Amino acid sequence: MADKDIKTSQGLPEPPPGGIEIASSKAPFDWKRVFFILLGLGFFLTFYYMDPLPDAIDPMGVHFPLSPEGKAAIALFLMAGTWWVFEVVPIGVTSLAIGVFQALFMIRPAEKAFKDFMDPSVLFIFGSIVIGMVFTKTGLTKRLAYKMLTIVGEKTSMIYLGCFVVTGAMTHIMAHTAVAATMFPLLMAIYSLYGEGDKPTKFGKGLFIGMAFVAGAGSIVTLLGAARGAVAIGFYKDIVGQSISFFELTKYMFPIGWLMVFLCWVMMMVMFKPEKKVIPGLREKAARLYKEMGSITGKEIFVGLAVFGVILVLSLQSFIPALKPLNKSALVLVSTLVFFIFKILSIEDLEAIPWNIILLFAGAMSIGFCLWETEAAKWLAVNWLTMFKEANWFIFVMSIAFFVMIMTNFIMNVAAIAISLPVALVIAPYLGVAPEVILYASLVTAGMPFLLLVGAAPNAIAYDSKQFTTGEFFVSGIPASIVLMAVIALAIAIIWPLMGMPITLN
Repeated sequence: MADKDIKTSQGLPEPPPGGIEIASSKAPFDWKRVFFILLGLGFFLTFYYMDPLPDAIDPMGVHFPLSPEGKAAIALFLMAGTWWVFEVVPIGVTSLAIGVFQALFMIRPAEKAFKDFMDPSVLFIFGSIVIGMVFTKTGLTKRLAYKMLTIVGEKTSMIYLGCFVVTGAMTHIMAHTAVAATMFPLLMAIYSLYGEGDKPTKFGKGLFIGMAFVAGAGSIVTLLGAARGAVAIGFYKDIVGQSISFFELTKYMFPIGWLMVFLCWVMMMVMFKPEKKVIPGLREKAARLYKEMGSITGKEIFVGLAVFGVILVLSLQSFIPALKPLNKSALVLVSTLVFFIFKILSIEDLEAIPWNIILLFAGAMSIGFCLWETEAAKWLAVNWLTMFKEANWFIFVMSIAFFVMIMTNFIMNVAAIAISLPVALVIAPYLGVAPEVILYASLVTAGMPFLLLVGAAPNAIAYDSKQFTTGEFFVSGIPASIVLMAVIALAIAIIWPLMGMPITLN
């Protein structure tokens, strides 16, 4: 047998005519990626090794020193932010770097740095993502998507609006993380009918970035949308001595939250105007696909009841004292256990979990606790807010809102509230500012981190659509954040005073 026949019989490739051709095509060197890796490291090393920084001093004359560990925490904070924005490595890997650097540079002990990676909040996000997965697997997602499309019709602008209104409304009764995890597969099913396959489009970017933005906007309206509201009210009661009721918070937050929902829709139509104004035949196609699915199955009913049960208990925790001790992460994970016990999900589904997203939030929790425990966050807050201690009351309130907005893009919004609200409430009386406006302005911006994926779970969940990059999210978040600050200014100057909220102490 000839050599050629021997190679063919063994499954080896046949050499090309004229001899062996050596492929020498190499991917071009990514100088941009290397630059931003080095830039992040440069930020870290420069801040880490610089001389000690002066104490922060609050209006009462109390000194807040920045320890070496606190300075190192800020250094790590700068590096992680750079790597996250420019996505020099997978976002989950940047999160791993946060734990590694804390341990290697002795910013915090390794057992603390990595313990935060399994914080209950991270597990809550895990459980919420599992709920979204099971909705997809059982067909509930497609059923809901097709029904929605038969209602909103074929105009892409109305599809945007319909999806955003449903997202915003759902955050009034359940945590925005769970809402995003539930809406995500629904939006994926809707996008599959756009006719562009999996490739990124303006419509895809607007659909998923808009969902993330709206989940934040809607979540400020009630105490059920996120934990930040209850934490802020607790601080307020301790410092000011006044209680804020569930319905009082909703009264002042409702117009602001829904104004932002509709402004987000307008922004998506401007920044990501869909390539197609209309998807011809979409309503008929959606109706046909819905009909082809047949009657709702027992498995779909079971999943719906299990998820509804979890949501109901989470919602009732604010009203029934006996339910308050129950941990929300444990409650959400009950549904995960049920789905695996009854074989609705399998080991393959567990392996399909987007661990890059889970790691992203694990790292966000770690850097947040790092800034908190080293008191670097408090040092930053006092330095920032005391800059405005002699400013006009309006500028002071806006400065608080701006600080919370920036911080909540990097650390948990609960932590952003915890470090800024107490300082702001102490300074406020010196400027004649009523404490209520400080509380509500802080809560509004804490709910809408539009710049970084780590700012809120809906941001990261939307990223899993692969419709946009971290850089695109950051760029679109700049005008959105400007609009948010303009809405805060409108609320402080006009909306809240007309509704009876005290703004000044005069």
